[in-house]
Amino acid sequence: MNNALLVSSVLLWIVVLVMAVVIFALVRQIGVLYERVAPAGALMVNRKLGVGQEAPRVMAQRLDGGTLEAGVPAAGRSQLLFFLAPDCPLCKSLLPAVLSAARAERDWLDLVFASDGDTTPHAELVRRHGLEGFPYLLSEVLGRSYGVSKLPYGVLIDEQGRIASLGIVNSREHLDSLFEAKERKVASIQEFVGRSG
Repeated sequence: MNNALLVSSVLLWIVVLVMAVVIFALVRQIGVLYERVAPAGALMVNRKLGVGQEAPRVMAQRLDGGTLEAGVPAAGRSQLLFFLAPDCPLCKSLLPAVLSAARAERDWLDLVFASDGDTTPHAELVRRHGLEGFPYLLSEVLGRSYGVSKLPYGVLIDEQGRIASLGIVNSREHLDSLFEAKERKVASIQEFVGRSG
């Protein structure tokens, strides 16, 4: 009986030691991967505009019938132009994250949706996703003025009317990187990582 108890205790300690070695190896490997994989920010593919430039001012038609001059933030506030399309599945999947970010940053940020085309699918998108509380602009000129070639796309305009950050926004991480780039006063998170590394 004592021999069986001793053998089982020894086996148990061997298993614990093997598990400790495996866990240590996994933690070490995670650390190596973390160092190799830099945080990914919004991909800047814009050849027309750059960070620090004055944002183009474009008077655009609102979906609700009014007009709004995009690129002109309210006094002391920033403006996020979020370009999307009703037939873009990725745009639709990002809307909860965009709305959440707008609520979280509402003390300093105004969210403006932008697109172009026929009003009917846009009105349905607004109704279906609860975008009624935000300006929704329909202007082909606006997209061209900001050099938007792929969707979804975000342009963050600072309090002085200058472009703080911009890029393709494929995830919440990309959206947050627009705010982070503005806060750190860099063109992109990739630039920040490059400076730090």
